[in-house]
Order: sequence, then C-alpha cells, then structure tokens
Amino acid sequence: MSDPLDIDAIGLLCPWPVLKAQKALRGMVPGARLRLAATDAVAVIDVPHFCDEHGHRLVETSEADGVTYYLIEKGTG
Repeated sequence: MSDPLDIDAIGLLCPWPVLKAQKALRGMVPGARLRLAATDAVAVIDVPHFCDEHGHRLVETSEADGVTYYLIEKGTG
C-alpha cells in the first residue's frame, strides 16, 4: 500500500479540518488513505462522525505534542 496523503489542518477550527479531509478524499480512489493532522479539540468528535456518515474508515487515531493524527481510508461510497 502506498504512503497516505498528508493533510495539515493544524491551527484550523471546526469545520475546516473535516472540510479539508473531505476535499482531499474526493480526488482519491477507494482504499487510498490520508493522514489528517489537527489541533482543534472538536475534531475528535467531528472526524469519526464524518467517516461514519460518508462511508470512510477511521483506521487509527494518535496524538503527539498537542496534534491529533487521523488515518482515514476512503470508502467506496
């Protein structure tokens, strides 16, 4: 599998981290992955909800130095 596409949403507030991920995912093929970096505290709710609502899979969530990283796999929908 190829490396995930990195999306930097550090410093952006709701809804921008999800909107940036959504825009990037539109141009990707099913099964491709992106890694979203965000500092918005609401993203921990928004990103999983976005994935569930749009048929994507939240593969992993991790945190380092105040940044939360979301590994998202594009769904078929």
